[in-house]
Order: sequence, then structure tokens, then C-alpha cells
Amino acid sequence: MKVVLLAGGFGTRFSEESEFKPKPMIEIGDMPILWHIMKGYSFYGYNEFIICAGYKQHMIKEWFADYFLHTSDITFDFTQGNRIIVHNQHTEPWKVTVVDTGLHTLTGGRIKRVQPYIGNEPFMMTYGDGVCDVNINDLVAFHRSHGKIATLTSVQQKQQKGVLNIGGDNAVYSFREKNASDNTYINAGFMVLNPEIFDYIDGDSTSFEQEPLQRIAAEHQLMSYRHTGFWQCMDNRREWMVLEKLWESGNAPWKVWND
Repeated sequence: MKVVLLAGGFGTRFSEESEFKPKPMIEIGDMPILWHIMKGYSFYGYNEFIICAGYKQHMIKEWFADYFLHTSDITFDFTQGNRIIVHNQHTEPWKVTVVDTGLHTLTGGRIKRVQPYIGNEPFMMTYGDGVCDVNINDLVAFHRSHGKIATLTSVQQKQQKGVLNIGGDNAVYSFREKNASDNTYINAGFMVLNPEIFDYIDGDSTSFEQEPLQRIAAEHQLMSYRHTGFWQCMDNRREWMVLEKLWESGNAPWKVWND
């Protein structure tokens, strides 16, 4: 199953860093948050990624082009025809497709644009600015068990993103934007989607969190996988500092993989 990562937005709420690089390339420790997300999926055996790039998309492509340089010891031998010798290579077994999905394309449009790389099969999707310790295998098993079009991971947080009305059967009956009085389950990303989801996306101007999710919720085709563990997005510098301190402590909850 392929993993789609949304990494094309401007990151305007984190302009101190996103002025110079895409928000998914902002580092926690010495590696981009995008790498942290991918490492989590890879731990569960999902190693094929499609990155929906946009703003400063060349930086994402260049980072992956040089990834083996980042993770290996290198000898630059200028005496033997300018050879580059790679030692102790530690790159993951990843297949990464970086797609320029447009500068101003909204989230639904970005997903629609990568449809040719996904094909007619279920896939996973999440945002390129949030980390989580959700068990991906359990999430996929839950999605397969109910037979609906879409599953999203829900968490209960004070900082609201997209508010969910979840029934006792874990069906999502409505999906809407936050308001100041909300304190309930929210959309944390980490979704599993059947290919029928593409039929709900019109084009570049479609926000995935608006009409597509609202429509499938109204049709009882959206389910919630409730996660009670760790989740944290990185919308601003304060949230980045939370993640950075957790990583520096050596006890980052989302680090499920071994070094």
C-alpha cells in the first residue's frame, strides 16, 4: 500500500522557517519532519511514498537526491577522475516519488493530481507536518474491517483542526472546521482511503477537508480510528519547540523505529 504525503503548502503560520524552505523540510533534530513521518510508516513495512510537493518543491527533490550523502561517509577522490566513494550507506529501502502538484493547489487537488501514481488501489495519506505513534498495521486492519471509503485517525486535543461528530460505531457523521468552543475529537490525518475517494475531488480548487470529507461523512462512508496515544502537529514555532525538546530528550513518543 502506497503512502501519500501532503507537502505542498506555504506554511504561512510558521513563516519564520517556511520563508526559506517547505514546512515539511523543517528539521526536528537534524532531519526534516517529513523524514520522521516516513520512518514511522517504514517501521510497519510501508516503504513506497508519493510526496505532493508545491511550494519550493525543488528543495524536497534535492534533499532526496542527496539523501545517501546525508546518511553515509563520503570520499571525494579528485585524483582518480573526480570519483565519489560512498561508505557505510544507511539509507532506507524507500521508493519516493516527488510530484509537483502546483503552487496554489488545495489539498484535495494535490491528492487528485497524484492519482496516476496510485492506481486503482487503497492508499494511505497524511499531512507532512504532524507526527504520531499510531499503530499503522492496526489502522489498516480497522479500515479493511468496515469496508467504507475512508478512515481517518482521530485524537482528542484542545488545539482543534477539524471537528468530528463520531458515533458509537466509530462512524463519522459530520466533519467541520473548528470554532472557539470546541473541545472534542479532531482529524489527525493518518488516513486510509479507497480509490473511490477520487470521485469526490473535482480539481485543484478542492479542499479535501471541505466538500470531499463532508460528503462522504454525510453518506456514512467515513470512519474514525480513535487514537489515544501521542500526536502533535507543527503549525508554528511553539509546536516545533515541543517536538524538538522531545527529540532532544531521547524520548520522542513518535520514534517507534530503532536507530
